[in-house]
Amino acid sequence: MSIEIKISKRPISYKTAIKFMENRVQSIKNGGTNELIWILEHPLIYTAGIRSQKNEIIDKSIKLIKVNRGGKITLHSPGQKIVYFVLNLNKRKKDIRALVTTIERSIIEFLMLYKIKSKIDKKNIGIWIGKKKIAAIGIKVTKWIAYHGCSINVVNDLSYYKKINPCGLNNKNITSVKEVTKTFPKKVNLNLKNVFFRNLNKFGI
Repeated sequence: MSIEIKISKRPISYKTAIKFMENRVQSIKNGGTNELIWILEHPLIYTAGIRSQKNEIIDKSIKLIKVNRGGKITLHSPGQKIVYFVLNLNKRKKDIRALVTTIERSIIEFLMLYKIKSKIDKKNIGIWIGKKKIAAIGIKVTKWIAYHGCSINVVNDLSYYKKINPCGLNNKNITSVKEVTKTFPKKVNLNLKNVFFRNLNKFGI
Protein backbone atom coordinates (compact mmCIF):
# COMPACT_ATOMS: atom_id res chain seq x y z
CA MET A 1 0.00 0.00 0.00
CA SER A 2 1.47 3.37 -1.03
CA ILE A 3 1.51 6.49 1.15
CA GLU A 4 -0.05 9.71 -0.11
CA ILE A 5 1.88 12.86 0.84
CA LYS A 6 -0.31 15.89 1.51
CA ILE A 7 1.14 19.33 2.34
CA SER A 8 -1.19 22.22 3.18
CA LYS A 9 0.27 25.72 2.81
CA ARG A 10 -2.60 27.47 4.62
CA PRO A 11 -3.73 26.68 8.19
CA ILE A 12 -6.40 23.96 8.35
CA SER A 13 -9.03 24.00 11.10
CA TYR A 14 -8.58 21.24 13.65
CA LYS A 15 -12.08 19.82 13.15
CA THR A 16 -11.64 19.75 9.37
CA ALA A 17 -8.35 17.86 9.68
CA ILE A 18 -9.76 15.31 12.15
CA LYS A 19 -12.79 14.68 9.96
CA PHE A 20 -10.53 14.16 6.93
CA MET A 21 -8.40 11.63 8.81
CA GLU A 22 -11.41 9.78 10.20
CA ASN A 23 -12.81 9.47 6.68
CA ARG A 24 -9.45 8.10 5.50
CA VAL A 25 -9.43 5.59 8.37
CA GLN A 26 -12.91 4.40 7.42
CA SER A 27 -11.94 4.12 3.76
CA ILE A 28 -8.92 1.95 4.64
CA LYS A 29 -11.14 -0.22 6.84
CA ASN A 30 -13.36 -0.72 3.80
CA GLY A 31 -10.39 -1.87 1.74
CA GLY A 32 -9.63 1.22 -0.32
CA THR A 33 -7.55 4.41 -0.38
CA ASN A 34 -3.86 4.91 0.23
CA GLU A 35 -2.26 5.55 3.60
CA LEU A 36 -1.50 9.17 4.42
CA ILE A 37 1.16 11.56 5.68
CA TRP A 38 -0.22 15.10 6.03
CA ILE A 39 1.92 18.12 6.94
CA LEU A 40 -0.01 21.22 8.01
CA GLU A 41 -0.55 23.96 10.57
CA HIS A 42 -3.64 24.78 12.64
CA PRO A 43 -5.10 28.12 13.70
CA LEU A 44 -4.80 28.65 17.46
CA ILE A 45 -6.66 25.87 19.28
CA TYR A 46 -6.32 24.10 22.63
CA THR A 47 -7.08 20.37 22.67
CA ALA A 48 -7.50 17.88 25.52
CA GLY A 49 -6.53 14.23 25.04
CA ILE A 50 -8.04 11.30 26.91
CA ARG A 51 -5.57 11.63 29.82
CA SER A 52 -6.10 15.36 30.40
CA GLN A 53 -6.97 16.85 33.80
CA LYS A 54 -8.84 20.06 34.66
CA ASN A 55 -5.94 21.35 36.74
CA GLU A 56 -3.89 21.61 33.54
CA ILE A 57 -5.96 24.64 32.50
CA ILE A 58 -4.62 27.91 33.93
CA ASP A 59 -6.81 30.32 31.97
CA LYS A 60 -10.36 28.99 32.35
CA SER A 61 -11.60 31.25 29.52
CA ILE A 62 -9.81 29.33 26.73
CA LYS A 63 -11.87 27.33 24.27
CA LEU A 64 -10.97 23.67 24.60
CA ILE A 65 -11.77 20.77 22.28
CA LYS A 66 -11.83 17.26 23.72
CA VAL A 67 -10.25 14.75 21.33
CA ASN A 68 -9.80 10.97 21.17
CA ARG A 69 -6.01 10.91 20.87
CA GLY A 70 -3.69 9.87 23.66
CA GLY A 71 -2.02 12.48 25.82
CA LYS A 72 -3.12 15.51 27.82
CA ILE A 73 -3.81 19.18 27.10
CA THR A 74 -1.79 20.92 24.41
CA LEU A 75 -2.17 23.68 21.86
CA HIS A 76 -1.75 24.12 18.14
CA SER A 77 -1.02 27.46 16.51
CA PRO A 78 0.48 28.94 13.33
CA GLY A 79 4.20 28.24 13.08
CA GLN A 80 3.85 24.86 14.76
CA LYS A 81 4.14 22.03 12.26
CA ILE A 82 1.75 19.10 12.50
CA VAL A 83 2.56 15.75 10.92
CA TYR A 84 -0.57 13.63 10.78
CA PHE A 85 -0.61 10.12 9.40
CA VAL A 86 -3.00 7.28 8.74
CA LEU A 87 -1.20 3.91 8.63
CA ASN A 88 -2.67 0.46 8.16
CA LEU A 89 -0.80 -1.67 10.69
CA ASN A 90 -2.66 -4.75 9.48
CA LYS A 91 -0.23 -4.69 6.56
CA ARG A 92 2.72 -3.62 8.66
CA LYS A 93 4.04 -4.45 12.12
CA LYS A 94 1.32 -4.55 14.80
CA ASP A 95 3.54 -2.86 17.35
CA ILE A 96 2.43 0.50 18.79
CA ARG A 97 5.65 1.03 20.75
CA ALA A 98 7.69 0.48 17.58
CA LEU A 99 5.51 3.01 15.74
CA VAL A 100 6.06 5.62 18.46
CA THR A 101 9.80 4.92 18.28
CA THR A 102 9.69 5.51 14.51
CA ILE A 103 7.96 8.86 15.04
CA GLU A 104 10.48 9.83 17.72
CA ARG A 105 13.37 8.94 15.40
CA SER A 106 11.82 11.00 12.61
CA ILE A 107 11.52 14.10 14.78
CA ILE A 108 15.09 13.75 16.07
CA GLU A 109 16.40 13.38 12.49
CA PHE A 110 14.39 16.42 11.39
CA LEU A 111 15.81 18.55 14.19
CA MET A 112 19.35 17.42 13.40
CA LEU A 113 18.95 19.07 9.99
CA TYR A 114 18.95 22.36 11.92
CA LYS A 115 21.88 21.23 14.09
CA ILE A 116 19.61 20.66 17.08
CA LYS A 117 20.45 17.67 19.27
CA SER A 118 17.33 16.32 20.94
CA LYS A 119 16.35 13.23 22.89
CA ILE A 120 13.50 11.10 24.18
CA ASP A 121 12.46 10.83 27.82
CA LYS A 122 11.34 7.39 29.00
CA LYS A 123 8.99 8.94 31.58
CA ASN A 124 7.51 11.70 29.39
CA ILE A 125 6.55 10.99 25.81
CA GLY A 126 7.74 13.53 23.26
CA ILE A 127 11.07 15.00 22.16
CA TRP A 128 13.22 17.11 24.44
CA ILE A 129 16.13 19.54 24.35
CA GLY A 130 17.57 19.42 27.83
CA LYS A 131 14.58 19.91 30.14
CA LYS A 132 12.46 21.66 27.51
CA LYS A 133 9.95 19.92 25.25
CA ILE A 134 9.96 20.76 21.54
CA ALA A 135 7.63 18.11 20.10
CA ALA A 136 4.54 16.22 21.28
CA ILE A 137 3.21 12.86 20.10
CA GLY A 138 -0.34 11.55 20.30
CA ILE A 139 -1.79 8.61 18.39
CA LYS A 140 -4.98 6.55 18.28
CA VAL A 141 -5.36 3.03 16.92
CA THR A 142 -8.63 1.48 15.77
CA LYS A 143 -8.68 -2.03 14.30
CA TRP A 144 -4.91 -1.67 13.82
CA ILE A 145 -5.22 1.52 11.79
CA ALA A 146 -3.10 4.21 13.46
CA TYR A 147 -3.75 7.93 13.06
CA HIS A 148 -3.15 11.41 14.54
CA GLY A 149 0.61 12.05 14.82
CA CYS A 150 2.92 14.70 16.24
CA SER A 151 3.40 18.44 16.59
CA ILE A 152 6.75 20.21 16.40
CA ASN A 153 7.31 23.76 17.63
CA VAL A 154 9.12 25.52 14.80
CA VAL A 155 8.39 29.27 14.79
CA ASN A 156 5.14 29.44 16.77
CA ASP A 157 4.45 31.98 19.52
CA LEU A 158 5.29 30.18 22.77
CA SER A 159 3.45 32.74 24.92
CA TYR A 160 0.16 30.93 24.25
CA TYR A 161 1.43 28.07 26.42
CA LYS A 162 1.13 30.35 29.47
CA LYS A 163 -2.60 29.59 29.57
CA ILE A 164 -2.10 25.87 30.19
CA ASN A 165 0.24 23.32 31.66
CA PRO A 166 0.92 21.53 28.36
CA CYS A 167 1.10 17.74 28.59
CA GLY A 168 0.94 18.17 32.37
CA LEU A 169 4.21 20.15 32.38
CA ASN A 170 5.15 23.58 33.63
CA ASN A 171 4.51 25.90 30.67
CA LYS A 172 8.04 27.30 30.97
CA ASN A 173 9.43 23.93 29.86
CA ILE A 174 8.52 24.43 26.19
CA THR A 175 10.81 25.52 23.37
CA SER A 176 10.93 25.80 19.56
CA VAL A 177 13.37 25.52 16.67
CA LYS A 178 13.45 29.30 16.36
CA GLU A 179 14.12 29.78 20.08
CA VAL A 180 16.97 27.26 20.06
CA THR A 181 18.68 28.34 16.83
CA LYS A 182 17.84 32.08 16.93
CA THR A 183 17.15 31.81 13.20
CA PHE A 184 14.17 31.33 10.91
CA PRO A 185 14.44 27.69 9.70
CA LYS A 186 14.28 27.01 5.96
CA LYS A 187 12.81 24.16 3.87
CA VAL A 188 10.72 22.95 6.81
CA ASN A 189 7.94 21.24 4.82
CA LEU A 190 10.40 19.58 2.45
CA ASN A 191 12.56 18.28 5.27
CA LEU A 192 9.55 16.99 7.20
CA LYS A 193 8.24 15.24 4.11
CA ASN A 194 11.53 13.52 3.35
CA VAL A 195 12.26 12.38 6.90
CA PHE A 196 8.78 11.13 7.80
CA PHE A 197 8.13 9.49 4.44
CA ARG A 198 11.39 7.58 4.64
CA ASN A 199 10.86 6.34 8.19
CA LEU A 200 7.12 5.66 8.12
CA ASN A 201 7.35 4.01 4.71
CA LYS A 202 9.92 1.56 6.13
CA PHE A 203 7.98 0.93 9.35
CA GLY A 204 7.10 -2.72 9.79
CA ILE A 205 8.51 -3.80 6.44
